[in-house]
Amino acid sequence: MPLLHFLEGGGNMGRAIRAFDWSATPLGPAKDWSPTLKSTVALVLSSRFPKCLVWGPELICIYNDAFEPILGSKPEALGKAFSDVWSEVWNEIGPIAERAFAGEATFIEDFSVTVNRHGYPEQAWFTFCYSPVRDELGNVVGMMDTVVETTAMVEAQRHATLLNQELAHRMKNMLAVVSAVVDQTFRTSSPEDSRKLIAQRLQALGHAHDVLTRSRWSDAPLKDILEETLRPHGNAAAIHFGGPSIYLSADQSLSIALAVHELATNATKYGALSVPSGEIDIRWHAGQAGTDEPFAFEWIEANGPPVALPKRRGFGSRLLQRALAPQFGGAVDLMYRPEGLRFRLQTTMKRLRTDVSVAA
Repeated sequence: MPLLHFLEGGGNMGRAIRAFDWSATPLGPAKDWSPTLKSTVALVLSSRFPKCLVWGPELICIYNDAFEPILGSKPEALGKAFSDVWSEVWNEIGPIAERAFAGEATFIEDFSVTVNRHGYPEQAWFTFCYSPVRDELGNVVGMMDTVVETTAMVEAQRHATLLNQELAHRMKNMLAVVSAVVDQTFRTSSPEDSRKLIAQRLQALGHAHDVLTRSRWSDAPLKDILEETLRPHGNAAAIHFGGPSIYLSADQSLSIALAVHELATNATKYGALSVPSGEIDIRWHAGQAGTDEPFAFEWIEANGPPVALPKRRGFGSRLLQRALAPQFGGAVDLMYRPEGLRFRLQTTMKRLRTDVSVAA
């Protein structure tokens, strides 16, 4: 085989071009190629930037090693028509190629197309330039496709935008909760008590916020929310957990944290945690995720002082009965039984963002 010096240093594609039977194509044997074609192919092969030379009216493809990842798992494209290689998007890129063959270069950033490179359609983005290739007489004889795939960058930017939007939404919700806590505290407590109560309630929200931050504010494990919320109240030996692994949405996590804080505060002042013998059983039951099967959360106090119906409703009871139920799309029941306070939240699994696994 005659030496094809212009293919030297061309890597895998240089060797592939050397071995290819070009006599079966309109280009003819590589040794007989025009000086313009040889020099342009040499330029393509020596580049480390993804390049594909599209030659002649038949749009024959000759490309370098850096271009191969752009093709993915497509059939061998060397020597094939560019329009066939990218047939699934030719309606979109064909007119751009026509402009290049008419002598007009085009540069486009983050061009979105749905390609089929792995046996299925996928949205991808590319920044590319289609530029005309001229011979020594100035005639357009081909097109140079210089391209880089920007799919990962575009998706990362979109994800960052969504995260920022979600963060703004969460901040608005958090401020709304804080505003409601402050407002209700001042309504139901004396000025002397309000500052301390507000600080405690905001601390409970802060503990829930810590859990959500660890879970990137997507959802949070119910057990982690409970443990963080109850930690400042002490008496860990008197509080028992039981239930499957459940993940709550961010809004629901904040609501349940504030509700549990109020229950624990009440238990410390008047209920099961106010005496050494008192105990609290926290249990939850779940069905299949995303269904109408029931979800139930219970707070059960025992072995504490006798319980009597309060003379007025405080912030805690208002929160449990008026705010928690709408947040979970369910119903709550607060029972002042003589043997101990009981609280129950009931909803359906499709109201939760859940992952049910083994019992805790």
